[in-house]
Amino acid sequence: MEHGSGPEPDVQQTVTGRIPLAVVVVDGAGLVSHWSTGARRLFGHAREEAVGRPAVDLLPVSGALPDEPRARGAYEDYDAYRDFGPDLEASLGGRTSYTAAGRARLGDPGPERIDVLWWAYPLVGPGPERLLVLAADVAGINADENGEEAGAVERIAPGFALHTEFDGADELARRLPEILPSMSVGESSRIVSQVLELGYPVLEFSQSDRVPVTPDWGVPRRAERRARRRAAQQGAAPQPRQMPDEPEDLEYAAVREHLEFLNEVSGRIGTSLDLSKTIVEVSRAVVPRFTDVAGTYLREQVVAGEGFPDGPPDATTMWHRVALEHTDEPGRWDDVVPVGESMPFPAHTPFFQCMTTGQPVLVPRISEEMGTKIAAQFEKRDIRPLINNRSMLVVPLKARNVVLGFMILLRHPERPVFNDMDRVTGAELAARAGLVLDNARMYTYQESVAETLQDSMLPHIAPRMAGCDIATRYLPGTLLGRVGGDWFDSVKLPGSRTALVVGDVMGHGLNSAAMMGQLRTAVQTMAALDLPPAQLLRNLDDLAQRLGENYLATCLYAVYDPIAGELQIANAGHIPPVVVRAEDGRSELLDLPTGAPIGVGGVPFETVRVPVEPGDRLVMCTDGLVEMRGEDIGVGLATLCESAAHPAASMDDACDTIIRALNTRGGRKDDVALLMARLNGVTRQDVAQWQLALDPREVGRARRLVRERLAAWDLQAVTENAELLVSELVTNAVRHAHGRHVELRLVRTDVLLCEVEDDDHTLPTLCSAGPADEAGRGLSVVERLAREWGASRTAAGKSVWFELGLPGRRR
Repeated sequence: MEHGSGPEPDVQQTVTGRIPLAVVVVDGAGLVSHWSTGARRLFGHAREEAVGRPAVDLLPVSGALPDEPRARGAYEDYDAYRDFGPDLEASLGGRTSYTAAGRARLGDPGPERIDVLWWAYPLVGPGPERLLVLAADVAGINADENGEEAGAVERIAPGFALHTEFDGADELARRLPEILPSMSVGESSRIVSQVLELGYPVLEFSQSDRVPVTPDWGVPRRAERRARRRAAQQGAAPQPRQMPDEPEDLEYAAVREHLEFLNEVSGRIGTSLDLSKTIVEVSRAVVPRFTDVAGTYLREQVVAGEGFPDGPPDATTMWHRVALEHTDEPGRWDDVVPVGESMPFPAHTPFFQCMTTGQPVLVPRISEEMGTKIAAQFEKRDIRPLINNRSMLVVPLKARNVVLGFMILLRHPERPVFNDMDRVTGAELAARAGLVLDNARMYTYQESVAETLQDSMLPHIAPRMAGCDIATRYLPGTLLGRVGGDWFDSVKLPGSRTALVVGDVMGHGLNSAAMMGQLRTAVQTMAALDLPPAQLLRNLDDLAQRLGENYLATCLYAVYDPIAGELQIANAGHIPPVVVRAEDGRSELLDLPTGAPIGVGGVPFETVRVPVEPGDRLVMCTDGLVEMRGEDIGVGLATLCESAAHPAASMDDACDTIIRALNTRGGRKDDVALLMARLNGVTRQDVAQWQLALDPREVGRARRLVRERLAAWDLQAVTENAELLVSELVTNAVRHAHGRHVELRLVRTDVLLCEVEDDDHTLPTLCSAGPADEAGRGLSVVERLAREWGASRTAAGKSVWFELGLPGRRR
């Protein structure tokens, strides 16, 4: 260790150097969470033995006996032996919020006992760690590098920035996480800033666990020791050691008070990820203990949950006043600076300086001139009586080196002005508040993104299709992951049929959601080809294998024919659907061949036909609804059947009944997709069907048949448009068909559906016809007059259809 030279005995000398330290971090339960190499050397326990054990069991030291000889060397007159145990327990129990220090003996009585200096620093802030313990072997500082007695050493302790110049702040910020578990580099950088301004212990940790030392504590000065020796030789009583000066006591008391305040504030903010609640918590945490007025401003984009450009703010940046807390009479501030107002801040204001530099700005007193400049931006509102002659502190709300906002803190004129200690405290408060606000902002933003993504991937299904009513529900597996691989869908098919599908991609999160989007699109495309259910799943399985080996999903695909009163269903590893019979209210799980999940490959699928009656309900869901951790899936399926059979006033009420019955049992971690269809059917009286020969004269016959049927149905209001559109579709079918006839069908539900089928596989396309063109205008007419129209391939050819709204019918 290095020494300063000692010219005169009575001249105080400053000696700095390095000593090996044992570094121990203890959590709130008194258990060791970090045990350094130096701790192993000093106390004899390996790290694997120490971590997780009670700290007081691993530090078996006791105070020196009154008649025990003191250690020789620089500490021969030192009389501050103390015991580790009580001070450690007091610090962990929260009974001390300041540094405890002492000297003790380690080991059994005898010449091999180790003389130890130790310090215990309470840790303030997030994380389980609550105490940092440093210890050093006295023998390491009793002699200098030449083996001479270190008599010039007056006081020894880990360095404090208030007493030491320390140039290693960047290195300290980088290395501090190595000894403080669960601490990020950003968090340690803020602690280093406290170290350099508040006097926390300055720690420079290298691989050998060494720290700077300064004459700050515990060792009698050389002049004082010599005076004691002379007094002893002359028989005089030695003078007691001088206590620290009163200003130093006040200084450390102020530091402790500010640390206690920061610790208290840290416990009061960040209790929620709700951005609005967090803003209120931050504002109320500082009034009235630290300030009398606290105004909080955030960037408009932060409040709106949007991103903002890189780089510092400028004079055009709009700041939204999100909170205002004060101790003045009610209403005094509300009219002048209302919450919710947005405004820029000119470059000449302290607010602009704070938000562009990212550093606190301290104004001991707001002068008349500054008050006038600040008030100029408030147009006709005179804010000067509220701010003039008050002490002001503007602190930035930063996170990840980005200024999200700032707080304007004001104290009444009769209260002490903000000082440098307040500035540092305000900066630390704002740093903690900035992180909390950023966490809430990011959570709100990610939640919005996740909901938007999920909404974009899940279809918005029409509540009514041909012959059936549909209701759906989607529930995310967790609040922190609102996107997943569960989906449902419905697709309109030729012949007034509807395809109903529910699927579940294995896994969670964005990858599963992206895969779900691909598979859902593929199902829609293949459904439009009117493939049988088993063939559709076969094609989907082939596609999943081409996309990648990790594409695995279960899927249930059903086609409902309301005219035939029949379901055609195929299953790919999915849980079976439930059918609730309208006749007696009985519910049953359909017994379907399970099949293998999509993506396994090489496993056949089978289509099952299930007859249904008008009023029956079909319930399809993913396994997240019925599977619970630690519970047999049969229990969930039984609950599903029971709740599905419960009478309900509407389809939405029926879905809610199922969700309540199954979602309140606890333990659900998976996403849930639920689709319920009430199979209303279409009666034979609401269907008219004809075969038309491939003869142009059949077009006139088609118009007559439609006119007569609509008159029988009392739908004369749509007859003219229906005749015209049927004429266009039949003309195209007769012109392009190859077989013997064309099918024409009218179906009356909530709308009038007209379908024309032929054996030509070429789908018609909408095109733009010129003045001299003889063809190409038919579909333009259909596009203009029909409520909705489309074309799809069938097994025999194609089907072209249109819908017309019916007066007085709900949709």
